Amino acid sequence: MNIGIFTDTYYPQVSGVATSIKVLRNQLERAGHQVYIFTTTDPHVDKNIYERNIFRFTSIPFVSFTDRRIAVRGLFKAYQVAKDLGLDIVHTQTEFSMGMIGKFVAKQLKIPCIHTYHTMYEDYLHYIANGKILKPYHVKEATRAYCYHLNGIVAPSQRVSKTLKGYGVKAPIRIIPTGIDINQYEQTPTVDCRKQLGYAADTPVLLSLSRLAYEKNIHEVIAALPAILEQVPNAQLVIVGDGPARETLENQAQDAGLSDHVQFTGEIDNDEVYNYYQMADLFVSASNSESQGLTYIEAMAAGLKTVVASSPYTDQLLDDPSLGTTFTSQATLVKDVVRYLQHPHTFDDPKPRQKKLYQISAEYFGKQVINYYQDVQLAYSEPDDKSAKISN
Repeated sequence: MNIGIFTDTYYPQVSGVATSIKVLRNQLERAGHQVYIFTTTDPHVDKNIYERNIFRFTSIPFVSFTDRRIAVRGLFKAYQVAKDLGLDIVHTQTEFSMGMIGKFVAKQLKIPCIHTYHTMYEDYLHYIANGKILKPYHVKEATRAYCYHLNGIVAPSQRVSKTLKGYGVKAPIRIIPTGIDINQYEQTPTVDCRKQLGYAADTPVLLSLSRLAYEKNIHEVIAALPAILEQVPNAQLVIVGDGPARETLENQAQDAGLSDHVQFTGEIDNDEVYNYYQMADLFVSASNSESQGLTYIEAMAAGLKTVVASSPYTDQLLDDPSLGTTFTSQATLVKDVVRYLQHPHTFDDPKPRQKKLYQISAEYFGKQVINYYQDVQLAYSEPDDKSAKISN
């Protein structure tokens, strides 16, 4: 198949969406398909370096998300390029500029268009005029409008699928969690992060790894640290990532007298983050805004136990204490973190992790998406039997 992926976010931008697309592209190409990326321009991309099968369209920074981009032109150019490439299917990864262009291209070429719904926008409304303009109702209406006439939707989790159905989306939805390259996170570290950060081999290290955004609730982890230190006095918290909340979080740690126990590394290249997973003793997250939570399965792939906020997705993912656990309050967060740090080998059982690895692998993810493409194409060519062919 000739597959066109339309996205506002792509490498070198760092995000779960960009990572998901990179993984998908690699798996599709390994299976013998041709993949073409239609995305935005980026000031961090060297224009003199050739990017294979990537087409960039003039863009500007997005309102309140200045590290994200919105295409401002390219509708007919994208159509002509897609036509010349002979695309068989369009896969959009955004509801904004490149997503709308992708829908237009698919309609003009008379080929199916599917979409991956990555972001739970109701968790991000505060970025636009402090939530005073856009309300959940607007998200519902905009999402339903974008999903109208789509031939299929990929939901990374049950939470996303349930949300879309609650919005009244009628397009067929299939739950396909994004997978990851297991080998990348299992490999031997190339950098001694503990030495770089000044930690001894036996120092208990907690890891937080994400975009430093307010909805990630990293402040809750910092707030719980004093109670953790009462029982594990030499514990350290490493916060990997960058974003709009960084200064606020640094001030919080300083004001709480935690500067000797909290380090901020800044943004780390995605190809190097496995060194930090391998370095840590426990992964911790209080985020409840994840549509899936790629960092959770990255930690699992690296063999790192996790303590994360409870949700239908995380409760299902962490269904054995050898993988980690979920919490519902700061008290249980503290209790669970202390338990894992004080008794690190109590829950060592390799079997549950081995069982999960294939389910979270890039290989399995790629196969599921390809099967969905085929089902959507068949239903598109024989629309009278659509529901039977592309239901879950």
